[in-house]
Amino acid sequence: MADPGMSVTPYWELTFDADGDVDGAERDRLVAQVGEHGVRDLIVFAHGWNNDRSGATALYRRFFAPIPGLAPRARIGYVGVIWPSMQFSDEPIPDFPKAVAATAPPTAALDPDTRRALAAVFPDRADLIDRLARTLDERPDGAQGLAEFGRLVRELVDAGPGPGTADTEEEGEPRVFTEDAATACGEFAEALAAVRSPGAPSQGFSIPNPWEGAKELLRQATYYRMKGRAGTVGERGLGPVLGALAGAAPGVRVHLAGHSFGGRLVSFALRGLPDGVRSVKSVTLLQGAFSHYAFADRVPQAPDKAGALKGRQRRIDGPLVCCHSHFDAALGTFYPLASRLAGDDRSCVGGEIAAVLGPQWGAMGHDGVQAVPGTAQLDLAAALNGPLPASGCVNVDAAAVVRRGGPPTGAHSDIVHPELARLVLTAGRIT
Repeated sequence: MADPGMSVTPYWELTFDADGDVDGAERDRLVAQVGEHGVRDLIVFAHGWNNDRSGATALYRRFFAPIPGLAPRARIGYVGVIWPSMQFSDEPIPDFPKAVAATAPPTAALDPDTRRALAAVFPDRADLIDRLARTLDERPDGAQGLAEFGRLVRELVDAGPGPGTADTEEEGEPRVFTEDAATACGEFAEALAAVRSPGAPSQGFSIPNPWEGAKELLRQATYYRMKGRAGTVGERGLGPVLGALAGAAPGVRVHLAGHSFGGRLVSFALRGLPDGVRSVKSVTLLQGAFSHYAFADRVPQAPDKAGALKGRQRRIDGPLVCCHSHFDAALGTFYPLASRLAGDDRSCVGGEIAAVLGPQWGAMGHDGVQAVPGTAQLDLAAALNGPLPASGCVNVDAAAVVRRGGPPTGAHSDIVHPELARLVLTAGRIT
């Protein structure tokens, strides 16, 4: 078992690389030891965007901490999934120490922490990252400067690892990285202004400087890679590990939980489960950063298309619980805007932007699972008073607790609450 400073025990970690390959020693240790510890219920949590193992384990330490007190007689084991993602340093996480989440106000230039994180995501592209940072600092005048910045972003996207063939809802390369950079940056700048000053009256015909949105274009390019990687790690990595675990410890009940892209990761693990495996008893998505049509048999705007995870909720021997909050600016503003610019009609929706763009641009963490008949709709209090439906999709409005966080992401990472830990237990019928 890893990390003696963890708040719960027994606790294991599973580390995956960008291709979904798992650390074999960690996998073997989990498979061998989970039965020895008498574990009956195993909670497997996957983080969203963050830069290092310490950030991930800090999240797991805080989220898991109340669970033993909430279910003192349950025989629970815990797994923290570690996978290579990225967080920009201007994305504050409520209540996390500065060593884990930066609290400095957002700026256009790339700070050293963000540059190091970009270098980890895009290895061997240090010169390109330096040029992007320099261009953001200098902000050359005219459309040519923005066009050059857009070209550099596209070069970075092309330099990164491909999204794979089995882990994306989208069809084709997002147009947001290939079409007019000035238009994209201008729309991102307007969205940033709205997030930073919600409800502020329009200042005449003043239009924000598109350079204010240039960093958001770079952020979305990075997230495009992280989104695809999450699907790869889930399907090719975590799914097969769960299959091996089911074979070695068939009595262990598995409960998957994921935040942001980690929600996508655990959902795609359902697609990677070996046939016949029924050990997954619940899935809880916390501000899931992927299409709210992912589980749909048919997309309303395109009936000839289905979600990438069509019917996969039936691989769960229990409910799929999707938490959402309208205070999540990352999913309510930027996710739908980027997807609309990408021409992706199987992704996104959110806040003020979503109300304008329409439901085809919706994210799980903004308004929950969509276009799946029979999906239950509950607020957090009703969900915690249970019981939840025994199967199928359940949307839970968690805005009562998921409500804090500054720009640009809002409450997207405000998930460390005992109520949400209770919800994981309720979903899995762990008492």
